Amino acid sequence: MTDIDIKKGLAGVTVDYTAVSKVNPDTNSLLYRGYPVQELAATQPFEAVAYLLWHGELPTAQQLAELRATERRYRALTDEVKQAIDLLPLGAHPMDEVRTAASVIGAADLAGIDNVMDAVGTPEENLQRSIRLFAALPAVVAYGQRRRRGQELVVARDDLNYAENFLWMTFGEDVDEVVVDAFNTSMILYAEHSFNASTFTARVIASTLSDLYSAVVGAIGALKGPLHGGANEAVLHIFDEIGDAWNVNSWLDEALAAKRKIMGFGHRVYKRGDSRVPTMKAALDRLVDHYDRPDVRALYSALENEFVSRKGIYPNLDYPSGPAYNLMGFDTLTFTPLFVAARITGWTAHIMEQQASNALIRPLSAYNGPDERHIEGYVPDAANAAAAQRPEEAAG
Repeated sequence: MTDIDIKKGLAGVTVDYTAVSKVNPDTNSLLYRGYPVQELAATQPFEAVAYLLWHGELPTAQQLAELRATERRYRALTDEVKQAIDLLPLGAHPMDEVRTAASVIGAADLAGIDNVMDAVGTPEENLQRSIRLFAALPAVVAYGQRRRRGQELVVARDDLNYAENFLWMTFGEDVDEVVVDAFNTSMILYAEHSFNASTFTARVIASTLSDLYSAVVGAIGALKGPLHGGANEAVLHIFDEIGDAWNVNSWLDEALAAKRKIMGFGHRVYKRGDSRVPTMKAALDRLVDHYDRPDVRALYSALENEFVSRKGIYPNLDYPSGPAYNLMGFDTLTFTPLFVAARITGWTAHIMEQQASNALIRPLSAYNGPDERHIEGYVPDAANAAAAQRPEEAAG
């Protein structure tokens, strides 16, 4: 077999252009449509960032008001989605609830469309589908946490902005502004990150001319993995294992000796540290002060300092977001669904970009299995013998 340069995990492979986001290596900044994400997190509501990702520019006051009005019309958890969630066992992972809900929302919206080409949708239709998912997912995530706690559904309110309403539906009470601000920041920081695993999954599905909802369902499946979205859950599990800052050294000795992967550290794209971390860490610090939890700060700092000094690997966004969500009152199992609620904006922006200049994504593979071989005693009939003589036809 000839030598082939295999790029495992597609590392270093550039497969297409995108105008949605990039990491600027000169400033180590993640840019959404050219804007550093830390500037967006400091100045914008999440709805404005969603508009930016979909349209390429920040909204005017009128455009933001129109988006908010549309989003509020789709906030309610519909009976069909609630029933689908209720059919799942309470022990199901919340990501399974979110994946199921996205599929039900899509099936209801596309009902009556028999021609699969029509389901692809126009740019205008797909923008409305994107807004529908953006608006509906908070109710799905919030209800999922509440039903696992044995609590009733909290109905959405149209007098609250996106972040306020999300927290209201989850906890059934108004929360302090510092919590709203930290939550809004987390949503913006998680909204988009170029051709990550889940986004690429969505674009692959979209490239087949499947519908936007199918692409999103596939992306949710990719995000569930602990090497991607599930990492923020894993960070809290690590914190729970360690328990106290005084235990960091002994815990890390054992973890490294066992060659455990320490979740919340390292990133394939960033070589000088995740550019989103300082913004989320500042939000976490405000929450620590608000809830008077110096123990969280001590554990966070002790593990970060020790791991960086030993391995030279820096935290990624999941490291500060995990304890931040925990302080807000979210269950650990809810962390990755929160990621979905944020990343739905980036996914749908990429799906629409893929559809606007589409080419089927179909890479090659290098075969390293057995050479051609045959079943002993098999004699092909005439049709099969003739087919074997024809040139190979492309398929799949």
